[in-house]
Amino acid sequence: MSTCGILLAAGAGSRMGKPKALVTNADGQSWLHHGVTTLQSAGLSPVIVVLGAQAEDAVELLPTTDVVVVISDWQHGMSASLRCGLEAAMRIDDADAAAVSLVDVPDLNADTVTRIAGVGTPARNILRRAVFRGRPGHPVLIGRDHWPTLAESLTGDGGANTYLREHGVELVECSDLSSGVDVDYPEA
Repeated sequence: MSTCGILLAAGAGSRMGKPKALVTNADGQSWLHHGVTTLQSAGLSPVIVVLGAQAEDAVELLPTTDVVVVISDWQHGMSASLRCGLEAAMRIDDADAAAVSLVDVPDLNADTVTRIAGVGTPARNILRRAVFRGRPGHPVLIGRDHWPTLAESLTGDGGANTYLREHGVELVECSDLSSGVDVDYPEA
């Protein structure tokens, strides 16, 4: 039994002028490559990458990864991408939980992921979310028991926020490890 990773990287990045999966940091490393290797460095396996806008170009930037899912309705927002990632995770028999993160959190590090994912076998009913100075962020750990109900409840661009609040997500402060800033929504 294990924890898999889900990296959501399907958005068009309209405020950035190109898909988020194609954005690079000041050192020239793609956010996509960074996100995948960070989840892998935290011991998550497999790592599921959800691509959408210009997926064929984004695939070229990927390090070795276990599962790549291309979503055709990526323009329907984060909920469509998360649903696609959860459906891919449901096909992994030995995954008890999934740690979900976004490609546009470029200072995410393995220590933050490890704090949220924990060590050992996760509880299949767990809901845990990183917060940064009290502000909700990523990653979010979602136990397998929640996957079908969460996937069915997702709509719009709000992702899992409502579901997490309604189901008593455990909030874990992580501001001592990283900023948690979502570059696309820095004040969110």
